[in-house]
Amino acid sequence: MTEVEREVFGQMPQEEGGGVVEKFILKSDSVKVEILSLGCIIAALETKGRDGEFSDVVLGFDTLEGYTRKHPFFGAVVGRVANRIAKGRFTVDGKEYQLFLNNGPNSLHGGARGFDKVLWSPQVLPNGVRFFRLSPDGEEGYPGDLKVWVTYTLSGRELAINYRAQTSKTTPINLTNHAYFNLAGQGSRDIYDHEISIEADSYLPVDNVKIPTGEVAAVQGTSFDLRQPVELGKHLQKFRLDGFDHNFCLQQTQTRRLVARAHHPPTGRAMEVHTTQPGIQFYTGNNLDGSLKGKGAVVYPKHSAFCMETQNWPDAVNKPHFPDTLLRPGEEYNHTTWFVFTIT
Repeated sequence: MTEVEREVFGQMPQEEGGGVVEKFILKSDSVKVEILSLGCIIAALETKGRDGEFSDVVLGFDTLEGYTRKHPFFGAVVGRVANRIAKGRFTVDGKEYQLFLNNGPNSLHGGARGFDKVLWSPQVLPNGVRFFRLSPDGEEGYPGDLKVWVTYTLSGRELAINYRAQTSKTTPINLTNHAYFNLAGQGSRDIYDHEISIEADSYLPVDNVKIPTGEVAAVQGTSFDLRQPVELGKHLQKFRLDGFDHNFCLQQTQTRRLVARAHHPPTGRAMEVHTTQPGIQFYTGNNLDGSLKGKGAVVYPKHSAFCMETQNWPDAVNKPHFPDTLLRPGEEYNHTTWFVFTIT
């Protein structure tokens, strides 16, 4: 059985439009997750280790203030389009659209005020919570009124996130959750002792501003071959890597499949990622720099967490040979990702 509780988390500042931010607590025997109505943010996720003790394994803040200031999308649902769009520009039906540039020369995670920075309307379910919002035509430069539903459900050890959307005009869409995980417990120094595997035969090489070059490259014989588990710290050292921030290309099928796994041998915590999406952005917190104070007043240094962002491929709207990222009127965008927490 899953218990669902709701409580007030805080009040948005007036300059952000005011409004009450609620927190929804989903509890099973083995997992407890806290989700905010601001940005559908996963603010805490507690799971058991081998010792039977719960630890919070996601980065974030104790108070609303942390989330209303600039932060690297901790736990949030990002959109309308997650990841980068080159030069913030794309063309749909012969019309060019220009987005706000918030990542060097590119648009990242929906723009200046993406889905992570707005209040969503919640509805409590027997085993979870569903959030809804209407993204109006022209918001952040995107075409069409977009209705979006994000549903979190907890069943035993499994947290499912379902994303649905419908639009009045053809628009690119790519939704994901941007949780930062550290299976040793948030506030742990680094993720070097984590074992990571990703079920991908190919990945997308990127240019110096992290835009895919268009090539779909085989992982075989490269540092991107994570098909067998690697110990992250040793792997980064062996290949002299600064970290990962790359899209791994998954088998393209609409059915649920296991795509990635993270394991922390010292605590026994493991997390499987299953999805219906065509890609997963594996990011190792390269831009964390210790300047942010998180939960319990701990700082988050470089490589102190990783993200497994299930999604469409970056800049797909400008790359015809990438999986289609356009949603058309009369169609429904519908994707699900499952995080399964186990002890080994």
